[in-house]
Amino acid sequence: MKKLWLNRNQLKYLVIVAMLIDHIAWGFVPLESVAGQVMHFIGRLTGPTMGYFLAEGYIHTRNKAKYGLRLGIFALISWVPFSLFEVSYWPSMHQSVIYTLFLGFLAMWVWDREKLSQTVKWLIIIGLIVLSLPGDWAIFDVAWPLALYIYRDNEQERLRRYTVLCVTATLAFVIGGDPWWRGLCNLGIMMVPLILRFCYNGERGSNHPFHKWFFYVFYPLHLLVLFLIKQYIL
Repeated sequence: MKKLWLNRNQLKYLVIVAMLIDHIAWGFVPLESVAGQVMHFIGRLTGPTMGYFLAEGYIHTRNKAKYGLRLGIFALISWVPFSLFEVSYWPSMHQSVIYTLFLGFLAMWVWDREKLSQTVKWLIIIGLIVLSLPGDWAIFDVAWPLALYIYRDNEQERLRRYTVLCVTATLAFVIGGDPWWRGLCNLGIMMVPLILRFCYNGERGSNHPFHKWFFYVFYPLHLLVLFLIKQYIL
């Protein structure tokens, strides 16, 4: 059997490039244009893959409290540049994808609480999903990692649930386009299950700290740079 060629670090950097392309398009390329649609199609790789790696990180981390604290701190840091990039002022209700991922982390943490009943767990999780609405990749970057975590012991079922959520997100975003064809770029979401199935080998790659911290630093920094470029050009 042919060995798959993308490890976790390589896939993360691929997704970071896709995110940068997506944000450049939001800042400078009309969504209605062919270039805008292509760039956003590529950018749709980001949210689902981040949700996948959040679940992987939660499962494998040796210190869940430290992991959650790191997400929370960078969600707060990223609020400023994300708001500036999105609406050109701060404070605002607009929240970054790290905020949504932090809520996804909390959803998995709640699921782990043995003292809570299933009813209480789901009520809290629904509350977290509601809180995600101001965030980038709202709802789904809470649902994706939670589903992957719940079915962590059944690889076939977890990928099936993940794919169903990807189809749901794709349909929601495509149908939600006004007009509908503006949402066609969201078909790129369906590339993620295919990449995970046919390209990702499940290996971590180098464990150098650079790979862990690069995204946390790059995310708010690139948004701030794009905001400043937008201000200069406009």
